This record gives sequence, structure tokens and C-alpha cells, in this order.
Amino acid sequence: MSKRISVSKALGEALREEMQRDDKVILMGEDMAVMGNVFGITKGFLEEFGEQRVIDTPISEAGFVGMAVGAAMRGIRPVVELMYNDFAPVAGDAILNQAAKMRYMTGGQATVPLVIRAPMGAGRRNAGQHSQCLENLFCHTPGLKVIAPSTAEEGKGLLKSAVRDDDPVIFLEHKLLYAKKEEIPDGEYTIPIGKAAVKREGTDVTVITWSRQVNFALEAAKTLEGEGIQAEVLDLRTLVPLDWDAIVESVSKTHRVVVVSEEVKRGSYAGEISAQISEELFDELDAPVERVCGLNITSPFSPALEDLNFPHAEQIAEAVRKTLNV
Repeated sequence: MSKRISVSKALGEALREEMQRDDKVILMGEDMAVMGNVFGITKGFLEEFGEQRVIDTPISEAGFVGMAVGAAMRGIRPVVELMYNDFAPVAGDAILNQAAKMRYMTGGQATVPLVIRAPMGAGRRNAGQHSQCLENLFCHTPGLKVIAPSTAEEGKGLLKSAVRDDDPVIFLEHKLLYAKKEEIPDGEYTIPIGKAAVKREGTDVTVITWSRQVNFALEAAKTLEGEGIQAEVLDLRTLVPLDWDAIVESVSKTHRVVVVSEEVKRGSYAGEISAQISEELFDELDAPVERVCGLNITSPFSPALEDLNFPHAEQIAEAVRKTLNV
């Protein structure tokens, strides 16, 4: 059996189910309790679970993320929301120097079972300080797991797995996916961290991507099919740990690769994946790896300019044609 709900509702279900399952799970963040989150994901949670487990915080990311790290080290399982992933640098020390490194620096004596939910992405006319994709910052830091789902089913299943994980997890949610309605399974389920998913099979080229760009990649693949090109779309879902086996399997079949992400192209995680493929799978490649990313600019407020700032299906299709030399 299945049901049709939005991505935001699916994420809310995951949080509610995990809080019902384990009374050590708590929620923290700005406007999480009384308001129920600016996107409505935790609406009603305060009444159901009480103010000891659903906590409105001051506008101080450094303060409440640091508090969550300490709570996690003492056996609590905090799920912290940064209202936008753009605010992560404010809590940089707590995330990058404390949460990420604590297990290693204590020789495994301390764990940090912390989830940081972080809405990301452009397209909502939120301008430069509320529209970034910063996955490269988190993926660069050893000790953090990084998840970026593209569907309601995967969002719910992966968030539940993240809450149960004993290491810190950065859970990136594209804001323009929240309203998308999809079928998800009824009842209890989880999706393992570190496993990619082939969203469309193909034989001519592999398109590797994640989050909202999966939708654009699938749209591009449909267009290319009309031109006789069969593109395989590989949704990483988890960025760290990277499902390298899935990449190897797909690239060994298609021998051509396009890596797509919304993040700024310079210093992007897409660039890291491209480099790794070029270094380790060189003999499998029939053409250089192509990369399609956001422009190296601050996200504009102007709707027309903002929409030109991140990849769409047309840019992905053109990169595929380039790698196929057609």
C-alpha cells in the first residue's frame, strides 16, 4: 500500500515517527515549536511532544548547534534545523571542528548522534543569502555524513536512518522540492545511508546528480531519448559516504559521464566527483567528463537572472550531446 503526500509532509512523518519511537530524539531550531517551522514541517509537534522535546531557539546558530553537539555527546539525539543552509557558517566551529571530529579525537569514546537539517537551493527569489547550495563545504569535512534526497519516499526513509545514525549527519533539503507530491510506502521503512539509486537506465551516458537536479536530469533524458540517446540517471542520494560502486558500475557500462549540481561550479563537489572518475576510471572513459553547475556568482534576486544561475534540462542535454560529440 502507498499514499500520496508532499516531500515536506514526508519529512514531518519521519520526524514524528522517530520521536514516537525514541524519547531521546529532540528537535531544536528557530521557529520550530510555536510556529511549526517556516515550511510547516513540525506543525503540531509542540502540542504532541511538549516544550522539553520541541525547542524554539534564539537566532544564534553558533549557540544552539553547539548546545546540540553537547547534548548528543551526553546521549540525546538532537535534530537541529538551520532555517537555511546559508547560515551554516555561523555555526562553523560547532559543525566542522566539534561534531565532525569528536569521534576521531576521542578514539571512539564519544559519538555525536546529531542530525542537522538544512533547507537549500535557489528558485524562491530569496536572494544571495538564502539561496545557496553548500554541500561542498560539508563534503570536504571528514566525519560528517551528507544526504541530499530528491523524492518524498527517499526523504522520509533517509531522514529516519539519519536520526538513528551515531555520527553527525547533514541532511540537505531543497526548498523547491517541499511541495512536490509523490507516492510513498505506508508504514515503517528506512533507506540505508550510502546507497545511490538509478532513476533511469541508459547505455550511452551516465548523468550523476542529486537533490532537485535529479528532476532536471530526468527531463533532459526524456528529451534526449527523442534524439536516440539513452541517458542513465544516477541519483547519489547520499554524498558522503559516496556510493562509488554504483558510479563504477554505471560508468563501466556507458563510458561517458556528465556530473550535475546546483552549487557554484568553482570548488564544487561535482568537481570532486569528476576528478575522482577521471583519476580512477580513466580507462573506462570514451570522452572527458562534463560538468554542469551553477554560475560562479552570488544568487540574484531578479527572477529572470536567478533562473539563469542554476542548471536546467537544456544545459544538461547540451552537455550530454557534447560528450557524445553530436
